[in-house]
Amino acid sequence: MMVPKVLIIVGSKSDLEYAEICRAQLRELRIECELEVSSAHRNPEKTQELSATAEERGFEVIIAMAGMSAALPGVAAAHSNLPVIGVPLPASLNGLDALMSVTQMPPGIPVAAVAIGKPGAKNAAVLAARILAIKHPDVKSVLKKYRESL
Repeated sequence: MMVPKVLIIVGSKSDLEYAEICRAQLRELRIECELEVSSAHRNPEKTQELSATAEERGFEVIIAMAGMSAALPGVAAAHSNLPVIGVPLPASLNGLDALMSVTQMPPGIPVAAVAIGKPGAKNAAVLAARILAIKHPDVKSVLKKYRESL
């Protein structure tokens, strides 16, 4: 049985508290994940490489978290055909600038956007599970039990 994997990318070490919320939710849903710190601005080559090779490394969804200009989710989407979920973080302007950056993608390079900050980090994991549940019956079963517990 193939275990689905999600790649979580955060733009800065200061964003790790949000990534941990997401990672905990993925674990609860029995989905493997890997966490990388890579800024779209400070490490553009690393970010491109992570995104471009994610599918061949066995990932099925990318979750990208960033604040301020929040270019990271868009950069990930530009370099991968995998679904990308963007989590805007409240680094400035209460996260509204990041939310706008995540949602205003050019046609053909979509990024799914969730709420700002901690609720978004948790919902990104649940949305990833919903995407994976289409292909993975085990995830569908766990997700159903999770929803019933809410």
